[in-house]
Amino acid sequence: MTSLSAYREQWFGNIRGDLLSGLVVALALIPEAIAFSIIAGVDPKVGLYASFSIAVIVAITGGRPGMISAATAATAVLMVTLVREHGLQYLLAATVLAGLIQIGAGL
Repeated sequence: MTSLSAYREQWFGNIRGDLLSGLVVALALIPEAIAFSIIAGVDPKVGLYASFSIAVIVAITGGRPGMISAATAATAVLMVTLVREHGLQYLLAATVLAGLIQIGAGL
């Protein structure tokens, strides 16, 4: 089996199941994103955009089975002070920095 056909099987082997699971996760993620953005003290639209961005990035770069890529209550609680004291711009900078640290640790 060549690498191209292996990738084709991995990406397109179960389109119906992948679309159905993506729809279920998207519907479950909407109230979670809104709730966590309210906890973090930001506009709920910010939480929805961030959740959508995370889902698209993970879908493109390739996640792993059982991997959860979404906001959590623990991170939302930590962000409250950052947003309140420094504003939303620092939240974006902290998120990008955390991602770069994770990429560096992965390498």
